Amino acid sequence: MLTLFGLLTALPAALAFHLLEPELVLPAFSILLFVEAAFAVIAARLIHLPDNAEDITLWDLAGGFTLIGCAAAVFGEPDQAALFLAEQGAPRPASRP
Repeated sequence: MLTLFGLLTALPAALAFHLLEPELVLPAFSILLFVEAAFAVIAARLIHLPDNAEDITLWDLAGGFTLIGCAAAVFGEPDQAALFLAEQGAPRPASRP
């Protein structure tokens, strides 16, 4: 479970770092981690496993994703998040032959 958490955290961070502009990495990473946390919560609600204090559960993963997502949101500036959302909703220029 710890390996899964590491992969689901590090892989999107590396992809965001390489695919997005530097000022958009933290807002996009924060949104992605909140989405991953939501999926972990849904999976934890649907899969009822016995509570065991020694193992990492899906609830722990959801908490970890949320914590890291909040940290990314705090370190990112609000104007960067606005830039990310404006870029996603901006109309694309029509290509001419």
